[in-house]
Amino acid sequence: MRKKLPEWLKRGIVDTDTTRTVRKILKFNHLNTVCDSARCPNKNECYSKNTATFMILGTNCTRNCRFCSITNNPPEAVNVEEPLLIANAIKELGLDYVVITSVTRDDLEDEGAGHFAETIREIKKIGSDIKIEVLTPDFNGKEKLIDIVISEAPDVFNHNIETVKDLYKRVRPQAQYQRSLDFLEYIKKTSPTILTKTGMMVGLGETEDQIISTLKDLQAINCDIVTIGQYIQPTKNHLDVEKYYTPEEFEHLQNLAKEIGIKFPIAGPLVRSSYKAKEVLLKNI
Repeated sequence: MRKKLPEWLKRGIVDTDTTRTVRKILKFNHLNTVCDSARCPNKNECYSKNTATFMILGTNCTRNCRFCSITNNPPEAVNVEEPLLIANAIKELGLDYVVITSVTRDDLEDEGAGHFAETIREIKKIGSDIKIEVLTPDFNGKEKLIDIVISEAPDVFNHNIETVKDLYKRVRPQAQYQRSLDFLEYIKKTSPTILTKTGMMVGLGETEDQIISTLKDLQAINCDIVTIGQYIQPTKNHLDVEKYYTPEEFEHLQNLAKEIGIKFPIAGPLVRSSYKAKEVLLKNI
């Protein structure tokens, strides 16, 4: 039986002129957002603030993580116009902080790294002062592909660790914990001025000791920003929620992360990798 969603995780419906305008611009430019594809609980709040997290390279993922609602149907053809269309949407929305993410595309020769790079270039053409955060797959740990994205100098380079090491086989069977750590470490060593960021979910059956171990691993590679949020089961076909953490427990986890030495930890029931990304950056950096 699925656990009942606690009150602190329930979000009201937000429907304003701004949210409707954002939807209209996204639809007109044929753009996808992780807000929709991942069923993010913060979607309408973000839309009401005139922002969204753009998802490039289609809506079908070549992996099948058991926590994620994004489909793993056959991948679509890459839309070569997408970087320009995203830049147009950003200009229309008047954004000064942009988050670009994608599905995993193991089927492509460069696994989508070049598309990320082209998207960054197009955004910078419309405004050199626009801050850009990328949230990428692991590119199977290929440093030459990571370099393609680093070369375009995003302000923040995010790659999600997602869960603790001992749960990887159950939660992320096609990913590797150490590979994700190495990925983040490589970015910081290669380009120290780029802020590194990662996110993890709790509620999948992890212990506090396992969370602490993960935070220590992230601190050891100098990961700058770590987000911690509640796993919410997208459908009955996904992994069950083992525990709903209270707001007080999230405050405890954030304090633990600070004590361990994470520079900028953000923990809360509805915290997601891209949630309030601009506010987090301006507040903490």
